[in-house]
Amino acid sequence: MNFWRVTSVAPACFVNSRSSNHAVDPYREVTRAAQIGLAANLGLGIVKLIGGIVGHSFALVADSVNSLGDSISTLVVLYALKVAQRPPDKEHPYGHSRAEGIAASNVALLVVLSAVVVGWEAIRRFGVAHELPPTWTLWIAGSNVVIKEALYHYKMRVGRRTGSAVMMANAWDHRSDALCALAVLIGLAAISLGGNQYIWADEVASLIVATAIIWSGIQLFRQSASELMDAQAADDLVQSIREYAIAHPEVQGVETLWVRKSGLEFFADIHLEVDRKLTIAEGHTIGHRVKDHLLHEFPQLRDVLVHLEPFPREEPPATTDDAS
Repeated sequence: MNFWRVTSVAPACFVNSRSSNHAVDPYREVTRAAQIGLAANLGLGIVKLIGGIVGHSFALVADSVNSLGDSISTLVVLYALKVAQRPPDKEHPYGHSRAEGIAASNVALLVVLSAVVVGWEAIRRFGVAHELPPTWTLWIAGSNVVIKEALYHYKMRVGRRTGSAVMMANAWDHRSDALCALAVLIGLAAISLGGNQYIWADEVASLIVATAIIWSGIQLFRQSASELMDAQAADDLVQSIREYAIAHPEVQGVETLWVRKSGLEFFADIHLEVDRKLTIAEGHTIGHRVKDHLLHEFPQLRDVLVHLEPFPREEPPATTDDAS
C-alpha cells in the first residue's frame, strides 16, 4: 500500500521510477557522454597539435595538450566506470563505485603536471624570435570554441538528468576549455592584425591556457578527494530523503541521516524514531518498508542502512491511573 504523502519533490537528478517507464541508468548515460567527449577531444587535440606545429603557434600546441590530456582522462574515467559497475564481492562488500573517485584524483594530478610543463615552456619562449602563425590557425581556434561550448551544454544536461557530479564537473571542464580556446583565438587574432609587435600574444595565450588547466585540475582533485573522505551529500538531497522517510505514518522522526557519495551512487545511514512499545518484528518491518521505499524513489541510492531509535527516548512516567 502507498502510505507516503510527501509535499516536496525529489531533486531533478533523481528519477521517480513510478512516474516513468524505466529508471535512468546513470552509468549508461554517463558512459555514452564520456565516449562522445573522448572522440571530440581526441579529434580536436590532433588537429590543434598539427595546426600548432605547422602554423608555428605554441598557443595551439598548448591547447592541444589540454585536449589530449582530457582524452587520457576520459579513458581512465571510462575504465573506472566499468570497474565501478562490478557487483559487490567478498573483498569489496560495498561494491566498487569508489573506483571513479580514485581515478579522478590521479588524473587531476597528471593534468596539473602537464599544465606546469606547458606554462614553463611558454615562459621560456618569451623574447625568443619565431615565425608568425598564419591566418588559417584562427579557424582552428574558432572551431574549438564552438565545439567545446557545445560539449559543455550537452554534458551539463546529462549531468543534471543523471545526478552525476562527475559529468557536471566534466561539463565545466569543457566550458573552461572553451574559454582557453577563446584566449588562444584572441592571441592569434592580435598577432594576425598587429604583426611582430604582438608576437608575445601567443605566449600570453599559452600561459592563460596553462593557468586554466591548473585551476581545473586542482578543483577536480579537491572534489574527488572530498568524495573519498565520505563528505556529506548536498543538502537538498539529504532533505528530500529525510522528508520521504518521515512521511511513513509510523515514523515519529529522523534522528540521524548521513548520505555519502561513492562514484555515481550514494549510501545512506538513517536512524528512525519509532514507538518504543513496538515489538522487534514490527520495528523491523517498518525499517524495511522505509528502506525499500527510499531505494525505489531514489534510484542512485545503492543501499540504505536503517537503525531504529525508541520514541520517546525516555519511558513516560507512570500516572496515578497506571499505578492503580
